[in-house]
Amino acid sequence: MPNTIGSQEPKLLFKRFEELVAIPRGSKHEEAAREYIIDWAREHGFDCRTDAVGNVAVAVPASKGHESAPTVVLQGHLDIVWEKHSHVELDFYKDPIPAYVDGDLIRTKGTTLGADNGIGVAAAMAVAEDQTAVHGPLELLFTIDEETGMTGAFELDPGILKGRIMLNLDSEDEGTIFVGCAGGGDSTLTLPITRTPAADGLIPKKVVVSGLLGGHSGLDIAKAKGNAIKVLARALAAAGAFEGKLKIACFGGGSKRNAIPREAVACVWIQKDCGDKLEAAIGDFNREIAKELGLSDPGVKLVVENCDCTEAPIDQGETLLRLLLALPHGPLVMSQDIPGLVDTSTNLAIVTISDNEAKILCNSRSLVASAMESVRQSMKAAVELAGGTAELTGAYPGWRPNMDSKILATAKEVWKKRTGKDPLVTAIHAGLECGVLGERLPGMDTISFGPDIRGAHSPDEQVSISSTARFYDYLKAILAHVAG
Repeated sequence: MPNTIGSQEPKLLFKRFEELVAIPRGSKHEEAAREYIIDWAREHGFDCRTDAVGNVAVAVPASKGHESAPTVVLQGHLDIVWEKHSHVELDFYKDPIPAYVDGDLIRTKGTTLGADNGIGVAAAMAVAEDQTAVHGPLELLFTIDEETGMTGAFELDPGILKGRIMLNLDSEDEGTIFVGCAGGGDSTLTLPITRTPAADGLIPKKVVVSGLLGGHSGLDIAKAKGNAIKVLARALAAAGAFEGKLKIACFGGGSKRNAIPREAVACVWIQKDCGDKLEAAIGDFNREIAKELGLSDPGVKLVVENCDCTEAPIDQGETLLRLLLALPHGPLVMSQDIPGLVDTSTNLAIVTISDNEAKILCNSRSLVASAMESVRQSMKAAVELAGGTAELTGAYPGWRPNMDSKILATAKEVWKKRTGKDPLVTAIHAGLECGVLGERLPGMDTISFGPDIRGAHSPDEQVSISSTARFYDYLKAILAHVAG
């Protein structure tokens, strides 16, 4: 039998996941995935509704004899993060994700996989068509644009749903039930720049940072992973940027607000006879940063390359560099309620430079709204001191834990009956849609759970096949318990 994704057990789930992997469905580009869901619903005779923003709700009849059971909403998001290594040639807008089976894992070749949240979507679809599943009435809610603003959740038409029990299938740790999550918000910092042509005797060089692993800016923020933007700024400072030994012409890094930057590059102008000194300084810094990040990013690499840059040096190059060094990145406050959980963090995510301005994009998270705003205000103050401006956007609420939740009690009971152990009940330092949906759908009783998924939002994303099978059986067991 071919070792394909669709041939894995449970076949209903992995068949749907294999089909989703082949559909381009990046954030704000979910049209084909939405049509796939609608066609599937029609094929099975399920009532299908969409709202104005593009969310899809599918009504699935109860198993025979369980029509009077409470309606349960199975919720996931259609979009995925498009991220790849720079050397990988793939057009996310039309090419399927190059996913493959590797033992117990489904992986991909240098791109994100889309298990976040393709596995959750596939699981909901599988339950709906699984003749062995026992359940009451179901509503499958598939939202859009979760990864870049939760537009679907924010603009959900509440009228397309009736149920008030929700199982969010967008978590990534088997055996863990999530009952809360951090809120978040974006900051766009803009620094005006001017340029003066390079003086005679200067030549361009390129400094490149690569080999960092990156990761999810919430789930992985406490793992001490290197930030390529921060690493590059430190490297240029170590190479003499503040002593006038080099002039910055270009600086860029990162590609997604919710991904820790893995790569960054700067073009600088230096004296023609200083190339060896620049390489030596960058080499010295490379050895130091390799020691610092030895456990989290053993492959970190900095190199100096020749380049044909024609951009004139930035007059505010030192100011930009000082701002990048001053801006916070990483976990800032740990939770006082849940040991080991990050309470507040920020991700220095993207830097781009045009002819007349530098833009710095950051994403901050916190379980406490006022703490997140404090971080964003500090970044706003920093860029204003540097002569720039800040735009604070995209704020969304966190999800406050309800330890008296009835569906939580059910999920805990089912897990212990199946495994003999208590599940871990906790909150997550990432943006689940549960908080936003809870505001749109008052009275919703919600938990979130999922299989083991690692490396979400990075080219190392992978999902465990055996864990997914257990997750699916657990989902069916919860639904059977609710059905009575």
